Amino acid sequence: MLASSFNQSWLLHALLWLPLIGSVHVLVTTRAKAKMTALCWSSLVLLLSISLWLGYSPDQGPGYQMVSSFDWIEMFGVSYSLGVDGISLFMVILTAFISPIAILGAFEYIKKKEKAFYSLMLLLEFAVLGVFLSTDMFLFYVFFELTMIPMYFIVGIWGGDRRIYAAVKFFLYTSLGSLLMLVGILYMYTKGGSQSFAISHFLQIPLSVSEQLWLFGAFGLAFAIKIPLFPLHTWLPDAHVEAPTPGSVVLASVLLKMGTYGFIRFLLPFFPLAASAPVVITSLMGLGVLGILLCAWTAAVQTDAKKLVAYTSVAHMGFVVLGIFALNENGLQGAMIIMISHGLSTGALFLLLGMLYERTKTRNIADFGGLATMAPWLTTAFLISAFASIGVPGTSGFTGEFLALIGAFEARSTMAIFAASGVVFATYYMLPMIQSIFFTRTNPENIVNDLSRREILVLFPLIIGIIWLGVYPKPFMDRMAPSLDLVIETVEEAQRIDRSTVDAVGLGHEGLVAWLGPDNMATRSIAACREF
Repeated sequence: MLASSFNQSWLLHALLWLPLIGSVHVLVTTRAKAKMTALCWSSLVLLLSISLWLGYSPDQGPGYQMVSSFDWIEMFGVSYSLGVDGISLFMVILTAFISPIAILGAFEYIKKKEKAFYSLMLLLEFAVLGVFLSTDMFLFYVFFELTMIPMYFIVGIWGGDRRIYAAVKFFLYTSLGSLLMLVGILYMYTKGGSQSFAISHFLQIPLSVSEQLWLFGAFGLAFAIKIPLFPLHTWLPDAHVEAPTPGSVVLASVLLKMGTYGFIRFLLPFFPLAASAPVVITSLMGLGVLGILLCAWTAAVQTDAKKLVAYTSVAHMGFVVLGIFALNENGLQGAMIIMISHGLSTGALFLLLGMLYERTKTRNIADFGGLATMAPWLTTAFLISAFASIGVPGTSGFTGEFLALIGAFEARSTMAIFAASGVVFATYYMLPMIQSIFFTRTNPENIVNDLSRREILVLFPLIIGIIWLGVYPKPFMDRMAPSLDLVIETVEEAQRIDRSTVDAVGLGHEGLVAWLGPDNMATRSIAACREF
């Protein structure tokens, strides 16, 4: 069944399917034309995403826009449904923005099986766009699983010496979480009368507190592994270090955001009572803070520059989780901006380290030295990207972390104070690396050329994005605000209804115990939250 005219939603269909068409085109073209073919298709998707930015109107409210829905598997209520709101909008644009940059950055890096590589890169873009555009839970799960396949082969075929180990570890971790989420999706489908997998339908399914807690755990574990949230992060440094440079860029800039997107899109509105339980909030914010601090300390002792940057990804995602579970507008907006900023700055850092590796065949920090005099433009790009990663004012990193910390301080001031110290530790691991690579005594064995025209074209959009988001974030915040406010209102409304229900049963918590019994799961959960 057609929910809205195809003419109004053609843009989303084109954004989704063009990368897949391009992936097939790359396979049937010649090896010499593979890279340019892939770049052309991904650039076309980028141009369409600009139209999406211009066409999206926050004045139309917080709901999905450009919605289209067709029956797919009618007997099970599965539909091919696409839509975009103020949350998914930025993830779609970020994916479309990073993909051609990663492909262009691979031109001098990938030397074997080029057709397969560029085809897999476009297939990965197709799968990730599907995750962010889907408004049907079954369709979302299909795309969520599909992202693992091209990434597995990108790491396993074009990666470093330990590529098989890293690829298998990545696949095992993420697939385990995905299976638990599938169980949760099927439970909610059955609970909702086995009628539909639509997200709008899932939002209406009545769930008890105990059901919300169990389902929150099933969905949350899948997304926490994908982020990855401490202590489930151990697969990420291995995947980053062994992955080829374009694979690391897409992994850091786009794939990790699928986890934090899932937190905002599904965990908060689907299970608002579980998400707002004090013990849950404190636990997840605490894990975010631990990720910020411990990964910063771990990064500080790394000798491999790429592994150092890999650990910073976990620290940045800790700030995102902190902002999300502040459950207020500042926190959620800060989390969203960090997600975008991390995609820009960390993507740029991985590209720059890849460029250095192409020149020197090493990633050991001690092997460099004095590169600033030989490559001033490369040094400048590295400094701007590193400052954004640290959170220096005027860069995108500062905007996001500042908002996330304000939101966290409103919710849990102690957590915010500990998290803020992570900014100090960020300078402790990033500045010594910069000093050692660029400003110490010149290593006579390193003769490094400055950025080529292609490399300038790769990095320039990322640097502009870092500065734009740091100086003038208003266009971003205006577009995301209505949808984020709706998520907050959903959680707050569920809390009000729950308090009213408890009060109607008897005298608050005591009445609930008398009604359900002291051994009931909901009673024990609420009691634990009150005691905490």
